[in-house]
Amino acid sequence: MFRFLFGSILLAALVGGTYYLFTTEGRQLVDRITINWDRKEYRGHFRAGRPIPGTPDLTRFAARMEEAGVEPGMPVHIRIYKLESEIELWVQKGARFERFATYPICMWSGRLGPKLKEGDRQAPEGFYTVAKDALNPNSIEHLSFNLGFPNVYDRSKDRTGSFLMVHGGCASIGCYAVTDRVVDEIWAFVAGALDNGQARIPVHAFPFRMTERNMRLRSGDKWAPFWDNLKTGHDLFAQEGVPPKVSVCEGRYVFEPGEASTVDSAVEERCPKEVAGRTPL
Repeated sequence: MFRFLFGSILLAALVGGTYYLFTTEGRQLVDRITINWDRKEYRGHFRAGRPIPGTPDLTRFAARMEEAGVEPGMPVHIRIYKLESEIELWVQKGARFERFATYPICMWSGRLGPKLKEGDRQAPEGFYTVAKDALNPNSIEHLSFNLGFPNVYDRSKDRTGSFLMVHGGCASIGCYAVTDRVVDEIWAFVAGALDNGQARIPVHAFPFRMTERNMRLRSGDKWAPFWDNLKTGHDLFAQEGVPPKVSVCEGRYVFEPGEASTVDSAVEERCPKEVAGRTPL
């Protein structure tokens, strides 16, 4: 009788625990565990002087550029994925952008979701641009560039914050830290493109890889409508191979297919006649 009762209690606990993992709160717990696990592992590698898993062979930078047919000075685009702790560097070749490298992010702070206010230690999500005056070659974190938070969208939501960067090292209070040697590579392309005439580098920051499965797993999250809005711009780049032209209209991001002449456009408050994704937030 005792064994039967114990088994029933254990089964109920297992069923209840499994069900919980599929709830919004359960998914948030899984995400936090994943994020914290990666942070601990990456910090351990960084402190031990070892390359973080997923880092390209940085000793072959010149060879990798030659193999990819790219060089600093070409137009570039950066994409960030929080949950996977990855930052991608895309370079324009012909009419489309091609991914040159994916680098691990050693540290970003906060949880999934946008930055809301100064001091919340949240790394931002959204569509940003980096101009030449955002570069800081004398950063205490080796090299850094400012993402430009808050942008027009953030300000329309009364969100506050400052000095949100991509930089070297492995510490963050709202920034994306990628280690010194990784930021050296990214910096070479960002500074090179800006010196060669690209007015702004589009930097798009997402909570996670914007797959249908990832969206479905987090459909109950309070930020799901915001993430749906981000996904529209994310997917337009995937379709067109060029960063979309991003505007802010009626409190949401709106998008137009990009082309070579719009890659370095600022994110501005504007309501185009034809836009992609008009679902209100």
